[in-house]
Amino acid sequence: MSFYRLWTVIILICAALLGWFVVASQSTGNGLVSDFPFKLGLDLAGGTELTYSADVSQVPPSQIPGAMEALKGVIERRVNLFGVSEPVVQTEIAGGLNTQNRLIVDLPGVTNVQDAIAQIGKTPTLDFRLATSTKIGTTTITGFIPTGLTGRFLTSAILEFDNTTGQPYVGLQFNSQGATLFDQITKDNVGKVLGIFLDNSPISEPVIDQEISGGQAQITGSFTVSQAQSLVQNLNYGALPMPITLENTQTIGPSLGASAMAAGVKAGIIGFFAIVIFLVLWYRLPGLIASIALTIYVALSLAIFKLIPVTLTAAGLAGFVLSIGMAVDANILIFERMKEELRWGKPLVQAIHEGFHRAWLSIRDSNISSIITSLVLFWMGTSSVKGFALTLGIGVVVSMLTAITISRTFLFALSLVDKNPFIKFLFGCGFRKNNSPRPAPVVNQPNKS
Repeated sequence: MSFYRLWTVIILICAALLGWFVVASQSTGNGLVSDFPFKLGLDLAGGTELTYSADVSQVPPSQIPGAMEALKGVIERRVNLFGVSEPVVQTEIAGGLNTQNRLIVDLPGVTNVQDAIAQIGKTPTLDFRLATSTKIGTTTITGFIPTGLTGRFLTSAILEFDNTTGQPYVGLQFNSQGATLFDQITKDNVGKVLGIFLDNSPISEPVIDQEISGGQAQITGSFTVSQAQSLVQNLNYGALPMPITLENTQTIGPSLGASAMAAGVKAGIIGFFAIVIFLVLWYRLPGLIASIALTIYVALSLAIFKLIPVTLTAAGLAGFVLSIGMAVDANILIFERMKEELRWGKPLVQAIHEGFHRAWLSIRDSNISSIITSLVLFWMGTSSVKGFALTLGIGVVVSMLTAITISRTFLFALSLVDKNPFIKFLFGCGFRKNNSPRPAPVVNQPNKS
């Protein structure tokens, strides 16, 4: 039993440190923001949510996920450029009940819709086109044809300076797909003009001097520094891989967010203490141990929310509160099995062993079902549903640890024997007066001929 007692001490110390981290990391105490605060969603912090629909009609189906990620990256860079506090940019790709590809931008603290739209800015599209000449009679008409190289293949554009002349130029970096496509375009069209178009308007018309491989290129010319900076900004923050249209806006005031936060926390506290009271009254000493394990579960879950970090929304808080109730399911199964073993006259230590052993299969199947449900909801749900699914899924996984490992360790660390009538009372059940042993069930064996 010394082994279990050692692990009990270690677990309690770790739990105390986790609790201290959750509380202390919320604020530095001197007015500064902590490195690990809870990350609150728009509905709890207040702000504006913008929902855009993405036009993917010109994107091959197999490339839509990558294009949506590129779109997300561009919008994140633009929003962060304006210093918005903790913006959240998410994508929803068509699938299941969702028939549209959407971009959702949460701007906490921004309650003016027009300001929010202005911070996102214009939404032009970027593409590269080859110049062509067509002779009609005595007139030569120059036009541009698409190359298939668009802004979704562009990773970044930066302002650089020539080491010799000090002349500014723009450096381009393409992703792997863009590098292959750009290599082929420059190889086949040396000496031609490759126009860069932003929302169908040319912003630069460089000439291809040579084949360019490796995904890195330079746009040189008689740029001033301000002109080069403007081009870099257009490439990085203005260009989107596909057109997007503002579909919906939602504004949540800070007072409403604070009210929702307070209600969620209150519900969690009431639910927690209600469960603790039930466990102690009905299961007595095992219920008290389960309550301690439940407290550790709450501290561990909250620490995980801070470290990942998980963006807590009202739906996410609901998922966490629900998971508190689900966290004791395993304990209830174990304790009921343990009571059966005791009523059949098994010694206490053996009853505890059998209780955990016999309940494990039911606990495993139940939790796997909940995890599968959470994964499906996270994969196919909207942003609010994903918050619910994430907190619920984390809660289910953590609850398996606290119920199977921590509760078991604490019970065996007590080194109790069932000869003492008071110990029998502590391991009794509810308000029953008679917890005396019952005969083990008899299994009828078939007659042997």
